[in-house]
Amino acid sequence: MSAPVGSFTPREIVGELDRYIVGQRKAKRAVAIALRNRWRRQQVPDELRDEIVPKNIIMIGPTGVGKTEIARRLSRLAQAPFVKVEASKFTEVGYVGRDVESIVRDLVEVALSMVRSEQRQQVATRAREQAERRLLSMLERGGAEAPSTPPTIGPFLVSSKGAVTPPSSADRRSERLADLDADELKRRLRAGELDDELVEFEVQDNSNPLVSVFGGQGLEEVESQMRDMLSNLPGFKGKRELRKMRVAEAREVLEEEEAQSLIEPEAVKREALRRAQQHGIVFLDEIDKVAGQRSHSGADVSREGVQRDLLPIVEGSTVSTKHGQVKTDHILFIAAGAFHVAKVSDLIPELQGRFPIRVELESLEKADFERILKEPKNALTRQYAALMQAEGVELQFTDDAIAVLAEYAEQANRRAENIGARRLHTLMEALLDELSFAAPEQSGSKVRIDGAEVRRVLAPIMDDQDLARFIL
Repeated sequence: MSAPVGSFTPREIVGELDRYIVGQRKAKRAVAIALRNRWRRQQVPDELRDEIVPKNIIMIGPTGVGKTEIARRLSRLAQAPFVKVEASKFTEVGYVGRDVESIVRDLVEVALSMVRSEQRQQVATRAREQAERRLLSMLERGGAEAPSTPPTIGPFLVSSKGAVTPPSSADRRSERLADLDADELKRRLRAGELDDELVEFEVQDNSNPLVSVFGGQGLEEVESQMRDMLSNLPGFKGKRELRKMRVAEAREVLEEEEAQSLIEPEAVKREALRRAQQHGIVFLDEIDKVAGQRSHSGADVSREGVQRDLLPIVEGSTVSTKHGQVKTDHILFIAAGAFHVAKVSDLIPELQGRFPIRVELESLEKADFERILKEPKNALTRQYAALMQAEGVELQFTDDAIAVLAEYAEQANRRAENIGARRLHTLMEALLDELSFAAPEQSGSKVRIDGAEVRRVLAPIMDDQDLARFIL
């Protein structure tokens, strides 16, 4: 999708999500409204705009029903800085857990990457032209960016130590290239006829000689700042090295280097900070893992501490990053959790109040599994058919095969742990195990999977509950 998300109505956003996710209308509607409200806020007069804060969302539902998939699709649809983090990573903050402010720092890095990518596209044509000019200059000189040819005696090369070597075939080829006129050289370069020629030029040395000196989590920002500081010391900053590579590879390196020279770093930084603050979206997965009954000892203290650390980020605060100050007041937070053991009410009241919209996702049934196998653009049946097509095998699933797979998925979830749509992955792997192994020897064949074949392969496993527990 190339159009900005603001140009889509909530109904259109839900329609886009329907292409990949079956059911869960309530969750899709809540997300669609939240995204549209980002655009609506930008149309409000300045004096009122800062007063409108996002309405954060909590999605409640068992694993495998689409919470994470909604987040993944949302990140592509939103075209806004988006990070997905697991709250459980912060469970023991202060001991081995990550600093919660790293969420905002990660969001800024995503925004920077987005803006740089957009800027590169804008200057791509100019960068390509400048890289081509540099390549032509090198080829005209015989493959070097600057004249650095060693002394010669006739056709022989003389090293600094006096060793005399005959010219190689590459040297003779370079001489032929140097004899070509500029137009012919440009024509051959653009036609790809010179892609295997070698050129030598100086490039920025981006390797970092420093090793990681901080082992634990939560110190990434300190280490990053130290690396930035040391990289500015004499001997590190602006270091360049002489590289020799094929023209095809050199073109990519030179285009990237020229694009970087055409981009204004400060403008990129300002735009990235603005996007992170005004359009940033944070998906907080496994939020239920930091919820628990009130306690004064053990892990519950750590869980409650994480919630209190998250609170200022969610309600709005200023976080320092190496790129500048970031206000979190208008960042949208979407939390998700199964809440099997804990409940939303087990979160501290202050954090509950910062997530006013709560959406419960439904468990999946047989009809849902059938739709998941047939309707989405990325349906599992299409994925496996594409994988087998790579081996030259045409794989087809009949409707009754899909119906039996859906029935078995529902049974397996009911007998064991309910893992939602992820159960279909285990069933499909068990069903296609033999074909996946033998596919290279069956190139050019057609394989049709029907209900009888599904029962033949999976019924023995389903009937043996002990076996099913380990395989499915």
